[in-house]
Amino acid sequence: MIGEIRLKICGITLAKDARLAAELGADFIAFNLYPKSPRYISQADYEALRASLPEGPRRVAVLVEPSAAELAAALAAGFHFFQIHARADLALPTVASWSAAVGAARLWLAAKLPPGAAFPSGWLPLADTFLMDTFHAEGFGGSGRTGDWGGFAKLAATHPEKTWILAGGLSPDNIAAARAASGARFVDVNSGVEVAPGIKSPEKLRALVSALGG
Repeated sequence: MIGEIRLKICGITLAKDARLAAELGADFIAFNLYPKSPRYISQADYEALRASLPEGPRRVAVLVEPSAAELAAALAAGFHFFQIHARADLALPTVASWSAAVGAARLWLAAKLPPGAAFPSGWLPLADTFLMDTFHAEGFGGSGRTGDWGGFAKLAATHPEKTWILAGGLSPDNIAAARAASGARFVDVNSGVEVAPGIKSPEKLRALVSALGG
């Protein structure tokens, strides 16, 4: 934790980036298991990396509408939390099956929510934590574009019993403004601290932590 802010560094592919994130105070490091992501890391590559990962930050598996087998494999790999991106209109029993598999306390749900669309309220009992990322029609997160910070603030205020994570285009240059507009106390940073997809910039990581008050 940096001050009162929890920090997740997403899209980790290298052990050295994970270690620096830990040294700088990141609470979570995340690994993208979605094959279409430019930051994709296979289960086999993650297993090879695992022994070199630092103690401290909790490890998060990032998946997109996973099958039962894909989720079971992530569970077997020893991840602490499971961040699942999905279309907001996905059949509720599918979302409920993920919650049953990993438990609401370990499930982070990220709805692909078009502008103006209502948050899927049926998801609320299924997870304790929700991540709000920027909508883009072509994919699921990782666009580098900022989102609806005011909308995030309204959702978090309406459902304060849940944990809300702000994501989408956050960087050292805009993190202070994003926090001021959204009230976020848990942030997820990815492309804003990279030199290339999956490769973090030590300078940008340090600048981000400094901007958060670390």
